[in-house]
Amino acid sequence: MRSWKKKRMSVSPPLVISGSFLFLILVGTLLLKLPFATTQPISWTDALFTATSATTVTGLSVFDPGTVLTAFGELVLLVLIQCGGIGLMTFAVAILILFRKKVGLQSRIYLQESFTQSSIGGIVKLVKLILTFALTIEAVATILLTIYWIPQFGFKDALNYSIFHVISAFNNAGFSLFPDNMISFAGDPLVTILISSLFIIGGIGFTVVMDVAQKKSFRRWALHTKLMVGGTLILNSLAMLVFFLLEYNNPGTLGNMSLFDKLVTSYFSAVTPRTAGFNMLDYGALEDPTLLFTMLLMFIGGGSASTASGIKLTTFIVVILATVSFLRSRREPEIFGRSIRLETVIRSLAITTISVLLVVLFLFLLTVSEKIPFLPLAFEVVSAFGTVGLSMGISGDMTSIGEVLLSIVMFTGRIGPLTLFFILMKPRKENYRYPYDPVFTG
Repeated sequence: MRSWKKKRMSVSPPLVISGSFLFLILVGTLLLKLPFATTQPISWTDALFTATSATTVTGLSVFDPGTVLTAFGELVLLVLIQCGGIGLMTFAVAILILFRKKVGLQSRIYLQESFTQSSIGGIVKLVKLILTFALTIEAVATILLTIYWIPQFGFKDALNYSIFHVISAFNNAGFSLFPDNMISFAGDPLVTILISSLFIIGGIGFTVVMDVAQKKSFRRWALHTKLMVGGTLILNSLAMLVFFLLEYNNPGTLGNMSLFDKLVTSYFSAVTPRTAGFNMLDYGALEDPTLLFTMLLMFIGGGSASTASGIKLTTFIVVILATVSFLRSRREPEIFGRSIRLETVIRSLAITTISVLLVVLFLFLLTVSEKIPFLPLAFEVVSAFGTVGLSMGISGDMTSIGEVLLSIVMFTGRIGPLTLFFILMKPRKENYRYPYDPVFTG
């Protein structure tokens, strides 16, 4: 018994977190294969792909969820999205709190790793705040969207659509019950603002939201919060401008819209690649420069300790700051009167490098297994890695091998490339170092 407890305590948090996602995926696959979960039979690979996409809050789908899934299947999808977005460990601890059970040290360590906190102090309180905040935001948004959609769909369908899309949006999943996703709502200001606000709040990071709520002054915000808020505003504004200019005359996207609709749709299309996955335009009709820029946004992703994935915006910012620091002959990056530790720089470079290598590796494998043009395939792989869910319309054309490969990409993108590295490589600290020898670079 003591030996079993010792082994349980020695299990690393990354392995537990990854295991919780795998558990959800396997359970979701089995539930989606039940005959009353779908209106027509689906293959095991289709069920696995869909369960993985929902659990990793990606949004890629090989079939139309609104047509193929029954009410039970939609419920399964929603549970996978909610647990995958906020984290199964979070809900497990919430159950312990609900039944007034003690949250052990190991559970606190797992939560610390899951929400990338520097210490376990106050971690249970943070879980309570996150769940309260998430459920409150989802409830309010559901009420507003239901009221708005009642004249169009009637109360029952409006409520059903609202619950599904609010949970999908807040968790950055991108699944939709509409056959064209959100294309029919292009230019609709309320739907655009409400849905985009949900996935921006969910994707910016729970710790950032709490920091902003508790500290009203910008000067008192943590450096991470300043980088996330400032970086999000700058990147979203730049993305909207680029999208508006590049697609302005494209008849397949913005070309035939009014100026107001172009602005509203450009805004939505600029912020959704940050791992949200909803689309108001046909991405198969985008110009090549827009597709390339969208791939960059998907690769960057959202914030740490959020429902978003990608390499994370702060990682991207740290890499840029480190490059500027090197060019200015500074030892450490500096911003807002603060220095960023060298370990953080190395970690950011490692995350970026491993992510690029993973994307290239799986893109190579998919070019071998699939008979699909390179650009749509590259777009699909980056979308899967960033758990975005945007597609140029090739998801349903994938072979079984392609679906499995993309499932692995989605899983890797959700748990994080460094987490996967720590699980596979089991790195350890050494108490020695070898002598230096010059290596010429550049």
